Amino acid sequence: MMNNPSGPPPRAETDTVRAEGLTAVRGSRTVLRGLDFTVPRGQITGLLGPSGCGKSTLMRAIVGTQAKVTGTLEVLGSPAGHPALRTRIGYVTQDPSVYDDLTVRQNLDYFAAILHPGRAAADRRREAVARAIADVDLTDHAGALAGNLSGGQRSRVSLAVALLGTPELLVLDEPTVGLDPVLRRDLWNLFHDIAATRGATLLISSHVMDEAERCHRLLLMREGEILADDTPAALRSRTGTETVEAAFLHLVDEAAAAGRAKETAR
Repeated sequence: MMNNPSGPPPRAETDTVRAEGLTAVRGSRTVLRGLDFTVPRGQITGLLGPSGCGKSTLMRAIVGTQAKVTGTLEVLGSPAGHPALRTRIGYVTQDPSVYDDLTVRQNLDYFAAILHPGRAAADRRREAVARAIADVDLTDHAGALAGNLSGGQRSRVSLAVALLGTPELLVLDEPTVGLDPVLRRDLWNLFHDIAATRGATLLISSHVMDEAERCHRLLLMREGEILADDTPAALRSRTGTETVEAAFLHLVDEAAAAGRAKETAR
């Protein structure tokens, strides 16, 4: 489904995120420009585009931490940022959100205590921590200080934190940046497992176009606007290209040509 300038996309019960006329302003700059889109439930949606196109701003809006946002933005049936969503969403920023002076397990124990407070939840916390550490393949490093881990390992600790509450929506801001090909492959296998076996929705941003092929659906962004909202296969078919990167470049050129034609007609 292409971004529809004539109106918002149709409402569906299977949508995890729904935006209508979503606009975000930072200072004097409009970062998001009247976006209409949906994120389907139980799938991996890739949010792709060059650095500075508004991906991180859009993700912050979805998790409810972005100021100066207008329009309609519903997440799991509630307005973005609603307190009821706090335990239903996992969010991983570009920079690892862990304490370097704590071990991997201590980091997870700390965040689990916030998520599941009280003595009665102790068993639940232990199970959640053990599961999350195993999910990101850090069992052998559970006793290591986070500050002594590699960048990729610290990123995996942040991901483990996001997985503690078994979230219905995982929002991951460039989680594979700087990682080696083997770890990138393993993480994508984990992402697909989470979607397939837990029914979770994943929204994953990247500026690496080859990761687009790993997604069920794509939102292609440029300069605060959505150029396309479709499956990788449909985008390649529509543009007559062999790769998503080539499709993206085709859409950029198409949008530029339309802009020039509009200016000429004025």
